[in-house]
Amino acid sequence: MDRYIGLDAHSSSCTVAVVGPSGRRLQSQVLETNAKVLIDFLKTIPGTLHLCLEEGTHSHWLYEVLSPHVKELVVVAVGRSTGSKSDERDAFGLAEALRIGAIRTRVYKGLGEWEQLRELTRAHAMVVSDSVRVQNRIKSLYRSRGISTAGKDVYRSSSRETWLDKLPEKVRPLARILYEELDAVRKLQQRAEKEMLDESHRHRISRILETCPGLGPIRVAQLLPVVVMPYRFTNKRAFWAYAGLAIVMRSSSDWVRTQDGKWARLPVQQTRGLNRNHNHTLKQVFTGAATTVIQKSQEEEPIYRHYQQLLDGGTKPNLAKLTVARQIASIVLSMWRSEEVYNPTKLYKTA
Repeated sequence: MDRYIGLDAHSSSCTVAVVGPSGRRLQSQVLETNAKVLIDFLKTIPGTLHLCLEEGTHSHWLYEVLSPHVKELVVVAVGRSTGSKSDERDAFGLAEALRIGAIRTRVYKGLGEWEQLRELTRAHAMVVSDSVRVQNRIKSLYRSRGISTAGKDVYRSSSRETWLDKLPEKVRPLARILYEELDAVRKLQQRAEKEMLDESHRHRISRILETCPGLGPIRVAQLLPVVVMPYRFTNKRAFWAYAGLAIVMRSSSDWVRTQDGKWARLPVQQTRGLNRNHNHTLKQVFTGAATTVIQKSQEEEPIYRHYQQLLDGGTKPNLAKLTVARQIASIVLSMWRSEEVYNPTKLYKTA
């Protein structure tokens, strides 16, 4: 007998709701957010267990500890909440959605061998963000005193004393502390980058993907724990949608009745745009790779030649860049599946 379980997790408590195959609500209970407590509760439920929970702070941890004890564990994207709301309502709603197959967006959690690389890429992203934040604080301090700080010379150790002399005496202690913070964060950034790349290069596929134009070691390291495996995607268009590179068309009131009683499509203006439901890290990787290819301006590179052909044909630069990003994404998917290095001769016919 199947049992459908909805789990609404919070920092200190979890609300669990159980629904039968007919939709009957069997029970609901509030439990401590503790792995042993949750596992013991699942063991008390007879039948085949199907568990559903929302994506959030605890979702990855819950997936790891609870997936061995259920037949199916589904993590869903958090949707917009309307009407009455409570933990019990949410838990029963998750269980019912799983029972009737109404879950629209599932979050992939099976990282496998990429678990450690994912944590290292997260650490690297955090440290880089902190480094940028400190640099902005330093420039903000100088600008607040009417001192122009164009370029990166203000950050260099060799010219710091010159820049400090431009500040009033009472402001210099703050600037020195910010410089010391920047030095410390940069050391952490170098360490985080080294550990991330070392872990990435433990996998053979990383060296293969690094041969793709625009993709360096850092972008490949960021890409691997997000994609996990290329066979998750049925084709390149599904991969484009996951990376936020799919074009969405929207229109309304498309049809009108003609004089002879037939339906005809109106030439209405359709709204075009990229899909918003996507992985932001993956989109950043491919758009950054496209920017790198465009800026290098290598005429012998088929991807760059294709970009120039698009511009010569009247395509807007932003749309041409999007096409290049989608092309790079398709190449990465193909290279990963075939485990072959980048071969530009295969693109000559299309570029």
